[in-house]
Amino acid sequence: MCRFLVYKGREMFMSDLLTRSAQSLIQQSFKAREHHEPLNGDGFGVGWYAPEIDQTPCVFTSVQPAWSNRNLHRLADKIRSTCFFAHVRAATPGLAVSEANCHPFQYDRFLWMHNGSINGFAKIKRRLRASLDDHIYSIIDGTTDSEHAFAVFLNHLLPRLDDYTVDDLAEAMSFTIRQIETWLREAGVEESSRCNFALTDGQTVIASKYVAVADSDPLTLYVSSGDRFELTEGEYRMRPTNRRPHAVIIASEPLTENRSDWTPVPKNNLVVITPELHVRYLPVA
Repeated sequence: MCRFLVYKGREMFMSDLLTRSAQSLIQQSFKAREHHEPLNGDGFGVGWYAPEIDQTPCVFTSVQPAWSNRNLHRLADKIRSTCFFAHVRAATPGLAVSEANCHPFQYDRFLWMHNGSINGFAKIKRRLRASLDDHIYSIIDGTTDSEHAFAVFLNHLLPRLDDYTVDDLAEAMSFTIRQIETWLREAGVEESSRCNFALTDGQTVIASKYVAVADSDPLTLYVSSGDRFELTEGEYRMRPTNRRPHAVIIASEPLTENRSDWTPVPKNNLVVITPELHVRYLPVA
């Protein structure tokens, strides 16, 4: 499985989350603590927004392990953003290690990531692709179950792509999960699929923590929110606030040693970060 993180809030350097914190995403690329496989070395990707230029995110991906890519360290030290995605990949067996298969995936203003796997994907791939609008079909570059799930999301949102609400994005995420689950069930797939997806347009963030089989455990996902994420007395902490947060992090596992800063997302729920940085939890409907 993979590890990912999402940041939304006041502008900050990507390196504070990717390379500098005690259990940064770089650390998780070779020493993940909350999955039986600690290595996530089959490539990485980061995507970030620079709204002073335009609304389309920039994406940098590589098939190198994140821990050994000098350019990732150089960029993270210099790039500040109010919204960014980062992902380190452990490729699903049988899927190619290529830049086209590295997350996050991008279309127009949207970024998408996945931690997990759609077990039995090969049995529904043809049906999934046949359900897509021609334009959405044409934007699929890679072979991953993750990018195909993104296509299902975009296809459902297509009639509202130019005028949607936060609720529309949450509904499209729930639809994507349920539609994939329905196709798998009809194909006779009994193995559980784990769908920790993350989606943003640079303003709203939607992430899911979901497993299709009731008695199976989902992959881990946490939220930390507060005034700012900063270095204090040699340790990164989320500074608390009694008001609306100015910084929200969603991560596959905590980025710091202090667990009190991190709240587990409930099983089979969406976590929604609104443009105003309100954090909401919704069941996958």
